[in-house]
Amino acid sequence: MRAVIAEDSVLLAEGLTLLLNRAGHEVVATVADGDAFVAAAVEHRPDITIVDVRMPPAFRDEGIKAAIEARRKVPALPVLVLSQYVETTYASELIADGAGAVGYLLKDRVGQVTDFVEALTRVANGGTVMDPEVVAQLLTRRANDPVDSLSRREREVLDLMAQGQDNAAICERLFITESSVQKHIGNIFTKLDLPSRESGHRRVLAVLAYLNRHRA
Repeated sequence: MRAVIAEDSVLLAEGLTLLLNRAGHEVVATVADGDAFVAAAVEHRPDITIVDVRMPPAFRDEGIKAAIEARRKVPALPVLVLSQYVETTYASELIADGAGAVGYLLKDRVGQVTDFVEALTRVANGGTVMDPEVVAQLLTRRANDPVDSLSRREREVLDLMAQGQDNAAICERLFITESSVQKHIGNIFTKLDLPSRESGHRRVLAVLAYLNRHRA
């Protein structure tokens, strides 16, 4: 994979570069601010980008805003947000276009190199990877939201779906049969008034896009 890294911490940027090089990937650009990231994404059209949320000059949400802008200029640009913070408003906007190829991981939750590289590969291939804490905050909705109608088990299934888990992985994590998983997924789509014909990450994106449209 060809990668662009947007990270103002030189130490972290170099660490990510070394990690990707060792995994057989090429870092074509490392940048330290949002404007430079957008320019690099347009110039290189990389297979994957890694973006921090808070970057110069204000260290608020420049990185994720830049990711949204980059995806406007390079449709379906694969973006993995790697941050210490959950910025729910822009996280919702980032995934709401339904194009896939999006991830959002918290830095202190990335403990295994192999898991991180796997997440990068999944996003580069058009999939979705969401940190459980990001999912939890995205699912916090106003009263009378359709999500409130989901059972505890359906919420657990939805949470794992949003993390990019397939049916087999959900079975393993929740210790239930695949037929039970399929039933819960069908219930989720029915209660949220979403089409059940989509599968994989597209299904997850549809759910999250729906929640984004109904956020308070």
